[in-house]
Amino acid sequence: MAEKEECVKLLGFWGSPFSRRVEMALKLKGVPYEYLEEDLPNKTSLLLELNPLHKKVPVLVHNDKVLPESHLILEYIDQTWKNNPILPHDPYEKAMARFWAKFIDEQILSLGFRSLVEAEKGREVAIEETQEMLMFLEKEVIGQDFFGGKTIGFLDMVAGSMIPFCLARLWEGLGIDMIPEETFPELNRWIKNLKQVEAVRECIPPRDKQVERMTKIAEKIMST
Repeated sequence: MAEKEECVKLLGFWGSPFSRRVEMALKLKGVPYEYLEEDLPNKTSLLLELNPLHKKVPVLVHNDKVLPESHLILEYIDQTWKNNPILPHDPYEKAMARFWAKFIDEQILSLGFRSLVEAEKGREVAIEETQEMLMFLEKEVIGQDFFGGKTIGFLDMVAGSMIPFCLARLWEGLGIDMIPEETFPELNRWIKNLKQVEAVRECIPPRDKQVERMTKIAEKIMST
């Protein structure tokens, strides 16, 4: 009896770090998939049907299974396609990768984006607080090619999609040098290593387009 043909679809948005990291995982695993670009904020009926709770990208469809939320999707991909593992095998290391991923998507995103943009009396405090948070990641990657060790892993996909290829584009648009090489040599080395990975490189949003998009979002927030 022939095996059922795999059907994998990803609903995403070119500028979303959350859907870009899922693409990185699929490409690293060599999983063929159909990519469906959402025209945010004009959400398609398909997105609303598949993710009625959050109404957000990414959404992964694997045969008859529908999964929202990027961390959940990354873990599902890793457990479904066993080649090129992205989560550590060791239980402690796996738990800590999840911890730092949550830290990035919650604390660094909040401080480095909304708090920075909404700062009323100068941005110096928000910049300093963001850099304090980034220093924790600087220490985590000392002496390693990637957060996952010698090869790219779960935390690299989360951190890479969010920091250098999304938030850094906002900081650039605002004229802020948030990760200077003299202060963050390890993070800058890690970013260079990331760009050498084909699966990552193919998922980096166009720089100028992303700077423009992030700057417009910031201006909209500041005007409200």
